[in-house]
Amino acid sequence: MDTVIATSEKKPHLIFAPVPAQSHIKDMLKLAEFLHHKGLQITFVNTDHMHKRLLKSGGPHCLDGSSSFRFVTFPDGISHTTEDDDGSIPLFYYVETTFLTPFLDLVKKLPTRPTCIISDGFMSSFTIEAAQKLGIPIMLYWTLSACGFMGTYQIKSLIEKGLVPLKDESYLKGEFLETTIDWIPGMEGIRIKDLNTILQTTDPDDLILRICIESTQNSHIVSYNIFHTFDALEPSIVNALSSMFSQIYTVGPMQFLLDQVPEYEKQTEMSNFSSYSLWKEEPTCFEWLKSKEPRSVIYVNFGSFTVMSMDDLIEFGWGLANSNHCFLWIIRSNLLVGESTILQPEFEEHIKKRGFIASWCSQEKVLNHPSIGGFLTHCGWGSTIESLSAGVPMICWPYLWDQVTNCRYIWKEWEVGLEMGKSVKREEVTKLVQELMGEKGDKLRDKAMEWKEKALAATGTNGSSSLSVNNLIKEIITLSRN
Repeated sequence: MDTVIATSEKKPHLIFAPVPAQSHIKDMLKLAEFLHHKGLQITFVNTDHMHKRLLKSGGPHCLDGSSSFRFVTFPDGISHTTEDDDGSIPLFYYVETTFLTPFLDLVKKLPTRPTCIISDGFMSSFTIEAAQKLGIPIMLYWTLSACGFMGTYQIKSLIEKGLVPLKDESYLKGEFLETTIDWIPGMEGIRIKDLNTILQTTDPDDLILRICIESTQNSHIVSYNIFHTFDALEPSIVNALSSMFSQIYTVGPMQFLLDQVPEYEKQTEMSNFSSYSLWKEEPTCFEWLKSKEPRSVIYVNFGSFTVMSMDDLIEFGWGLANSNHCFLWIIRSNLLVGESTILQPEFEEHIKKRGFIASWCSQEKVLNHPSIGGFLTHCGWGSTIESLSAGVPMICWPYLWDQVTNCRYIWKEWEVGLEMGKSVKREEVTKLVQELMGEKGDKLRDKAMEWKEKALAATGTNGSSSLSVNNLIKEIITLSRN
């Protein structure tokens, strides 16, 4: 039975603190929105820069919610060179050095004392200290897969065993990365190359390496860890995490939980709330999709952070065009390294014969469109769980971090994708697209649909995610009464 706060009862007040990046904000917004529908009061904290980007992409009223769902902001201290600049390179330095004080000031000025902070796990370097100073309980929300978390968590053990950092760059080309790691709980047969790419460094003082270690080890400081996955998808790792931590909650896919909120509640409580995106979405692509046959289009999107060279872009373009399949390709304004994304007219004209190019789109809506038959992806967790939820198989071209772990699970464990080499070759792109979109891809499509059904079951009545998020709400209510 669902737990909903009684109207006569004082609402627990939650503060959400996401990493200022597209996928992290989106996942945390969805959890916040769902908990708000269950009767909890929400204060969602963005940096000034990210809040302005959300308003620019969605319109001045896109974040209008209700009196019990408020957005507040604080400065991130980063000098942004463009409006699309996330400040991703120095971000974690600023998280460590400048976020604490403005966050404390912000919380102290709130009209209602918070019941609990729900912090992105990778913001915990300052949110845990803030919670301690304020005397407020804290929960960590890991907006990545259980396998992605576990692989990152194990970096500390890899260092202790002398495997990281790498002795020199020759280790990146030899057999070392093929080494199988047989001691990670729930990840039998995993190779070093399948773990977070940040461990592929020769610098023992690498900032991101240290942040990954500190953040994941912080999971032991708190009493509650939330994961955006579902039990049937990663059973062995979820079991391992359950034995490592006192309380874990698996709450994925969040969109399926939100889909169960009655429409009249959405219209009454959050009538104008409509934006999860930092980029302005182009709805015209849906008119183009309408003209295509079912499962005839491959969707191509490398996420919000991946960058590539113009040479890679051209290889992808020719590979897609030569596949003889239609494609919807998202090319962000900042996709290319140090170059303009303006394509040569003859090249753009050629790929447009079969393709549609947009700068951004509503990805979940695209993936659930009947004309979509496959997804060429960077394997970010947001994209991966959205593809699984839509029953769409994938071609995997991971870029960084936990994306390589997700890639391994997509093609090896979940059997819903094909792995692509790191070096972009048009011939390989063509071959993989033809395989995925043709008869050879039917088995992958069938498997993807099986995972969709399992995800629906997990978020249905008495499903694992439904029960887990219900237990989470009960715990929050208990905290509010203490």
